[in-house]
Amino acid sequence: MTMPAISVKNLSYSYGKLQAVKKISFEIFPGEILGFLGPNGAGKTTTLKALIGLLKPEGGGGQILGHAIGRDDPALRTRIGVCFEEKNLYLEMSALENLNFHAALYGIRKPDSMALLQRVGLGDRAGDRVANFSKGMRQRLMISRAFINQPAVLFLDEPTGGLDPVTAAVIRRLIREEADSGAAILLTTHNMMEADQLSDRVAFINEGEIVALDSAENLKLKYGRRAVRVRLRGGDGEIREELIPLDTKEGPGRLAELASSPDLLTIHTEEATLESIFIQLTGRRLAG
Repeated sequence: MTMPAISVKNLSYSYGKLQAVKKISFEIFPGEILGFLGPNGAGKTTTLKALIGLLKPEGGGGQILGHAIGRDDPALRTRIGVCFEEKNLYLEMSALENLNFHAALYGIRKPDSMALLQRVGLGDRAGDRVANFSKGMRQRLMISRAFINQPAVLFLDEPTGGLDPVTAAVIRRLIREEADSGAAILLTTHNMMEADQLSDRVAFINEGEIVALDSAENLKLKYGRRAVRVRLRGGDGEIREELIPLDTKEGPGRLAELASSPDLLTIHTEEATLESIFIQLTGRRLAG
């Protein structure tokens, strides 16, 4: 049986009287992306910082690749990659110098930095100072830096926040490639579509607690409804819509009747979104 790359049990952390993380438990297996989905201030980044040793948990614990969490562990550090939402690049260095310097911190003598820059579309800007890079270019450099040591575990904090759609799509593809290569990935985000597209499983976190954890598909089936929305052209030329529940006796027959109508325009499935489920479970929006 495959062992989890990350195993967390009853993890807790407080900032003074504010309990930011409240006894949360989860596992992430090699090749899996777990999306931590929640609004700002929900406890996502605090959890990540506790796992990589920047914060010491006040309760609970866990393991990453067999190493205990909550402390600065040089042996573990060489096997993980981290990309925070805040940029901490060396602006006066070139992109290539940034990667080579970071590789040296890991003790990597001959990093394939150019290949990484080409992979994120920065090969032709390798010698340029990072100070001249756009936000999207800096984020792609941050992602390539997280890959420099070929990590078995990746921690990605809002990796596409505020980026244009093209750059965000590039970064999502790179993340998926890393998972397909066997990396276990913890992805924090408040972007519903990103979590839905990338995550093998999703953890809804709100006010420091995990309120649901499952695949996006299972969450939609559990908390959503099976229905289709049919659009038809009326006799007066106006468009009318009809929502047909599929879990009633009349639903399938009514759908078949409308599907054969010459006035039929479109049929769309009416499934729950991760955001609507989050609101249903917590009473608040993901952007809140």
